[in-house]
Amino acid sequence: MSNRPSSVSQVLITLAALIIVAAGLNAGKVILVPFLLAAFIAVLSASPMFWLQRRGLPIWLALIIVILAVFLAGLLLAGLVGTSVGTFSENLPSYEARLRQQADALVTWLATKNIHISGPALAEVFDPGAAMKLVATLFNALTNVLANGFLVLMTVIFMLLEASGMPDKLRAILGPTISLSGVDHFVHNVQHYMAIKTVISLFTGTLVTLLLVVLGVDFPLLWGLLAFLLNYVPNIGSIIAAGPAVLLTIVQLGLLRALIVGIGYLVINLVMGGAVEPRFMGKGLGLSPLVVLLSLLFWGWLLGPVGMLLSVPLTMTAKIALDSREDTRWVAVLLGPASVPATAAPTENNAD
Repeated sequence: MSNRPSSVSQVLITLAALIIVAAGLNAGKVILVPFLLAAFIAVLSASPMFWLQRRGLPIWLALIIVILAVFLAGLLLAGLVGTSVGTFSENLPSYEARLRQQADALVTWLATKNIHISGPALAEVFDPGAAMKLVATLFNALTNVLANGFLVLMTVIFMLLEASGMPDKLRAILGPTISLSGVDHFVHNVQHYMAIKTVISLFTGTLVTLLLVVLGVDFPLLWGLLAFLLNYVPNIGSIIAAGPAVLLTIVQLGLLRALIVGIGYLVINLVMGGAVEPRFMGKGLGLSPLVVLLSLLFWGWLLGPVGMLLSVPLTMTAKIALDSREDTRWVAVLLGPASVPATAAPTENNAD
């Protein structure tokens, strides 16, 4: 019984320390967000750089090729976001006004059917323009991060340079007889998750763009980019991505086309997220829906809109790290989906 007060005190001290750390991270998010984005890009870029090295290219040439690819992708993304978001923000007030007009028309139509709903009350509960404002805020935050593109790119370069020499440094610190298999397993799982998720997200964004181009919806590349980014947030990311595109289709093309857009989003996410992704990812690399929602709220509060985009990759990285040790694996199981297979880590066949 004498140990109980000390255990409670230890828990309270740990919680207080976590709160202080979270407050410090929130205060330093101006520096932390570009760093995390650079780490995210570096993890994705490490695999192709090491692949080029295994094919006989010197490290400096492999690094230059990968960095050029990252630079070109960043220029394309910055150009797309800059031009599209500027035009979208200019048209946002007219879109909101037309959405409110259609909402008022819906209330009037329901009144003819003896279904009386107060217009102001409906506007308080459901504001269709809020989804549009959320998208504008998200892309404006992404634009601000891309404005620090040089800092992000330089950080990626130095991270990739350190990645090739890190095993030798760890052996020098821990001794040549120390096995780094646990570290290698963790890094492999993180790279495997990031690579598969990025490819699936890219296909999802491409299919959404093609769908909207065929239907004639404005800003198809912008909505495809939004679908690509929010595909990193499972379960609710596809719903958030579909909302603004469906609302814009209602304003621009009417309810029938909006229904087709909604069905198209549903089919794309069911196929890519429900069939293709588990086939390559493995069910062990997943999070429970509650953890996804909580991580979205936590990282969004901590780091802003960009933190919401990186919430699941960050939480997934923590889960993989916890799963790599026997004494913390139970926490990884709690973070995972309801049905966890016997082997949570992906096999080598899946990785290939």
